[in-house]
Amino acid sequence: MFGKIRPYLILIVGLCCALSQRAWAEPVVRDIRIGVHDGKTRVVLDLSATLEFLVFALADPYRIVLDLPDIGWQVPAGTAQRKGGLIAGLRYGHFQQGNARVVLDLTGPGVVAKSFLLPAAEGYGPRLVIDIKPASRQAFMAVQKPPPIRDGGAVETPQTVKPKRQPAQRPLVMIDPGHGGVDPGAIGISGSFEKRVTLGMARQIRKAILAGGRQRVRLTRDRDVFISLRRRVAVARAAGAELFISIHADSIANSRVRGGGIYTLSENSSDKESEALAAKENRADVIAGVNLTGHDDQVASILIDLTQRETMNYSAQFAAALVPELRQLIQMRRKPHRFAGFRVLKAPDVPSVLIELGYLSNRRDEKMLTDIDSRTAIATAIARAVDNYFKAQKPQLNP
Repeated sequence: MFGKIRPYLILIVGLCCALSQRAWAEPVVRDIRIGVHDGKTRVVLDLSATLEFLVFALADPYRIVLDLPDIGWQVPAGTAQRKGGLIAGLRYGHFQQGNARVVLDLTGPGVVAKSFLLPAAEGYGPRLVIDIKPASRQAFMAVQKPPPIRDGGAVETPQTVKPKRQPAQRPLVMIDPGHGGVDPGAIGISGSFEKRVTLGMARQIRKAILAGGRQRVRLTRDRDVFISLRRRVAVARAAGAELFISIHADSIANSRVRGGGIYTLSENSSDKESEALAAKENRADVIAGVNLTGHDDQVASILIDLTQRETMNYSAQFAAALVPELRQLIQMRRKPHRFAGFRVLKAPDVPSVLIELGYLSNRRDEKMLTDIDSRTAIATAIARAVDNYFKAQKPQLNP
C-alpha cells in the first residue's frame, strides 16, 4: 500500500518545496536607510533581488516618489520615522494592483542626481540607491514629470446617478477603513498603524451588521492597499450604498488627550480642531504620492444642491443614533458630533459619517482599539446604531 502512495507523497513534497522556494524568491525590501553627505542626501533600499523601478517628483508639497513592482516589506520597526538631510519623512507600502511605492517628503526642493542598482556584494544583497541634491523651485518644476494618473489600477468614470436598490434588497452599508497601503495614517504610541486598526475594526463592524441580517455590507478596502479619497466616494456611489461609515483613529502630540468623535459634512467647520482634523485627513492622497494635477473637486459644486442638503440631514440623523451607543463604550470628546469638510464624506446622495474612535497617541485609547474584545463591543454598538437608523427612515429606505 505504501509503495503505491509513495510516488504521490514525493510529488506533494516536491510541489510544496517548489512553492516554498518560489515564495522565498519573491523580492522584498529589507531596509530603507538615509545617509547625509556633502551636497546630497542618499536613500538606500536593501533588497533581496534586483528589480525594475521608476523615480519621479511631485510638487506642492515637494516629494520624490519611487515606484516598484508588488513586493514584500521586511523593514525594521521604526523605519517610517526615519528622516535626515533633505528627507523630512518617508512612507512605504502597497499602492495599487502590481505596484508598491515609497514616498519621500522633502524639506525643500530637491532633484534626483542619480538613481541606480548595486549588485549584491560584501555581505549586502542588491541595493537601490537614490541620490537627491538641493535645487531651486524652478529646477524642481522643470524636472517633475509624473507618470499618467492611475487610481487603483482602474480609470474612474463619472457616476452621475447612483443606482437604486431593488425593493426586495436589503439596504447596503459601505464601511470605509481609513488610510491603507503606502498611507499608514496615524502611528500609535506603541507603534500601531492606523491603517491596520481601521481595517480590523471595519471587519468587526461588517461581521456585527451581517449578524443582524437586515443590511448588506461592503468594505471600500479589505486588505492593506491604498485607495484615494475620491475613489472611496465613487465606490460607495457606484455600489448604491445607502450609508457610508469611514473609520479612523487620530494621533496628537499631547499623549494625555483621548476620546472619540463623530463627524458629518459641512464646508463650515464647527470648530478649529475639526477644521484641522479635516485638513489632515484630506491630505491622504498627497501622502500616498498621488499626482493631483488636473483633479478638480467633482463634488464641490453640488454642496448647495437640494439632494446634498437632504443627504446631510440623514447623515446628522445617523450621527445622533451613534452618539448614545458609542458613549457607553468609549470616552467621547466634548460635543461628540462635529462638522467639517472631509472630502471622503462628499457623496451627494449617500448619508456619510466619519468616526474617530480615539487617539492612538494615548496609551489607553490605543490599547482599547487594538484589543479584540473592545473592538467587538464597539462594532456591535455601531451595528445597533445602523439598525436603529434604518428603522427610523421612511419606508423606501427600509422595505
